[in-house]
Amino acid sequence: MDDIQAFAQQVFANQAFSQFIGAELTQSTNDSAELTLTIQNHHKQQHGFVHGGVISYLADNAITFAGGLALGGNALTAEFKINYIRPAVGLHLVARAQARSAGKRLAICQCEIYAADAASEKLCALAQGTVVLAG
Repeated sequence: MDDIQAFAQQVFANQAFSQFIGAELTQSTNDSAELTLTIQNHHKQQHGFVHGGVISYLADNAITFAGGLALGGNALTAEFKINYIRPAVGLHLVARAQARSAGKRLAICQCEIYAADAASEKLCALAQGTVVLAG
């Protein structure tokens, strides 16, 4: 498990956009990943909610990590869809992804994205995607 965590953290540290946006890889296993993001003003749209693009980034990246870890290699998102359930407001976002099926070259993954504060988490989006081995 420590090897998986170290590998995942190394990959995450090399993602310039993830560093730019302020995301963190907080957990990883051989088929799952959790990303968190402290909500800042620059993550919000005009109504004060977290922008859908930020939520979408978290879902995409968490799905790709879960699928890539399940496939045991360098992976890319082939496709994904997202359903926004409620506006994201709170102190931080948490994206939890799990590979539901993994073969030799592709994995089907699901992700739940929560808006959280000190007392609770509220589901704000659901996503599903296909992850493939790169190259």
